[in-house]
Amino acid sequence: MFETQEEQERVLLLGVTLPEQESSEMSMDELASLATTAGAKVIASFVQKRDCYDSKSFIGSGKLQEVSEMVERESIDTVVVNNRLTPRQNSNLEQVLGIKVIDRMQLILDIFAMRARSHEGKLQVHLAQLKYMLPRLVGQGIMLSRQAGGIGSRGPGESQLELNRRSIHHQIVDIERQLRQVAKNRETSREKRLDDEVFKIGLIGYTNAGKSTIMNVLTDNQQYEADVLFATLDATTKQIYLAEHFQATLTDTVGFIQDLPTELVAAFKSTLEESRHVDLLLHVIDASDSNHAEQEKVVCNLLDELGMSNIPRLAIYNKMDIADSLNATAFPNIRLSAKAKDSKHVLRRLIVDQIREQFEPFAIKVKSSELHKLYSLQKVALIDSFDMAQDVGELSGYIAPKNKWRLERFYG
Repeated sequence: MFETQEEQERVLLLGVTLPEQESSEMSMDELASLATTAGAKVIASFVQKRDCYDSKSFIGSGKLQEVSEMVERESIDTVVVNNRLTPRQNSNLEQVLGIKVIDRMQLILDIFAMRARSHEGKLQVHLAQLKYMLPRLVGQGIMLSRQAGGIGSRGPGESQLELNRRSIHHQIVDIERQLRQVAKNRETSREKRLDDEVFKIGLIGYTNAGKSTIMNVLTDNQQYEADVLFATLDATTKQIYLAEHFQATLTDTVGFIQDLPTELVAAFKSTLEESRHVDLLLHVIDASDSNHAEQEKVVCNLLDELGMSNIPRLAIYNKMDIADSLNATAFPNIRLSAKAKDSKHVLRRLIVDQIREQFEPFAIKVKSSELHKLYSLQKVALIDSFDMAQDVGELSGYIAPKNKWRLERFYG
């Protein structure tokens, strides 16, 4: 028996830098990582400086000829454009180059289709793909008649490309109905958690910053982690103990990325909203990435758009073991390597310190007959000291303002 290995799709990357853009290096590097994550092999990369995008072919005729020659010479299978193409630009490029052309949006959708595991995640990807596909159902071209697979064609599949506009409208309505029901169920679960007094922590950050690794460190669990973009797509919530009996929940969500397509922000709103109601955000930053400052800005800007900028935040500069240098701009912050042996204790201690900053100090007296009440209090309060003398003890610590009512149980 002979094993056959599927040959990697050979891709060429294409981008345009406009005058108002400082540099396209970070964006093009990210596009190469996206293509690799999707299973392609990057053969070449072209960037053209222009005053504006060409309305017909995205790039100028001279550069298009250069790209065409490279496509033929290097047996390129697909051209990936680092911008959002109009249906007309997409069709014209495919006609000239004679191969498949996809844009950044379609590539990201393709990766999301690979990574979605939950029913809701798959519905969200499907919805975003259909909305992307709808305006492209007009006209002719390779894009609407391709039978081959490869990047940019996962998810709904070839059959979806052949459906008429009305059918896709019906599918969009049906998926949105299903997502509303899922969102309703999620909101019910969320309301129960909001009524709960447990401290809630959310992990956010740029894709591949190490959020899942941090989650594994804090939970002693095996959340999927890999050195690829969008390794985690669906929101995951775990319970953790940070100090003694003090409980908290930790939620890991999809990673942010530069120029995240608006369709995906909307489609994954319910997933991202898992972090909208937390008490503390852990912003994980890849300190080893030379573009980490720009990545921080992308995350902060998206948090502003999502109305989450007012949530207390602790920055975790991760991968310090392989970082050349660091200019930390986010405060307060932690600098560590999640892979280090002592990272778990360091991280837990500093998170507890941050929680103390948000809590209020208290000191109460506890009668011996009330000791049974302490267990439930320890779940929501950080206990600093407890000294028992005869029938009365002195208890001090920190507690969230919303949970101060629990202390009244000891005043009787």
